[in-house]
Amino acid sequence: EIGRIYGNIYDLVALSTFDCVPATRNLARIIDCQTVFRRSWLESLPRLTSDGGKSIIVIDSLSDAILQSAHTIWNGSRTLAEIRENRVKQKLGRGEVAVVLSGNTTPDMVEFMGTLDFDGVWVEGEHGPIDFADIPDITRACDLWGLTSVVRVNANEPGTIYRTLDVGAQGIVVPHVNTADEARAVVDASKFAPIGHRGMFTSRQGTGVADYVHKANDHTLVVILIEDIIAANNLSEILEVDNIDVFFVAPGDLAQSMGFLGQVTHPEVQSVIDNAFAQIKAAGRTSGALANDANIESYIGQGVTFFMTGWAPWAAAGARSFLDKVAGASS
Repeated sequence: EIGRIYGNIYDLVALSTFDCVPATRNLARIIDCQTVFRRSWLESLPRLTSDGGKSIIVIDSLSDAILQSAHTIWNGSRTLAEIRENRVKQKLGRGEVAVVLSGNTTPDMVEFMGTLDFDGVWVEGEHGPIDFADIPDITRACDLWGLTSVVRVNANEPGTIYRTLDVGAQGIVVPHVNTADEARAVVDASKFAPIGHRGMFTSRQGTGVADYVHKANDHTLVVILIEDIIAANNLSEILEVDNIDVFFVAPGDLAQSMGFLGQVTHPEVQSVIDNAFAQIKAAGRTSGALANDANIESYIGQGVTFFMTGWAPWAAAGARSFLDKVAGASS
């Protein structure tokens, strides 16, 4: 990340850290930001020479504020980094299907997920152990693989929403959005003016990006969960709210709210889900769904283009298959 932003100070800027998932973790140790960042000090740093003859300056645990100051002093006329591509948002904008992968999410797991060519990672902040301190490293790992980091928060609360975006999420998922006013509140917390009133702060995604606050709205994915029968009944009004990328119809809580606890495949529940997909499509908006092998083809046929799916069932199925073979060969 540092090389992406500040690499034009020299041929390459590297970190002297071996704990590199992500490599920028040690930047959390902040050096006094009032320190005068002098060229002579930078010149005194250890350096290596690559096979290609490039000069590599080894920087350990510098604060981003100091590096930004150095960049401003020496490269004021140069172009800073571009804002990262939001892969999911761009695919949905083109009418394409986008799939994000969920499960026990750590930076190491995200690096493995990156090899599977999904579009993003669903980071579980509502039901899972993920907290604000975990999000920066997880989303950095997503950035390394070009995966959109989509974080589900646990409440439709402004501070929770924009703090999640501040620490690195490219997308936000908000649960139990049951009315148009609640949907507008999500947008208000997720977007800077003139669309909303997101708290003014440069997100980790904005590090080194010139004029980030004027660009962020176009690169922030906003997903709301339609997961209560009251939301399904109010869907026509909710769909009138602008600047929401995905209306995700979630079956578990929906079934519970209809009196069918744990019965997500109940015909009445499925009827409500299918009707919601039809409404969303008719309104020209984007629907989302929880996908598995059994429903993916049907849902795509109904016009759904945003999917979340979990890797745990695949691991369980693979484990059962392997152990069955072990048992069969051992008997």
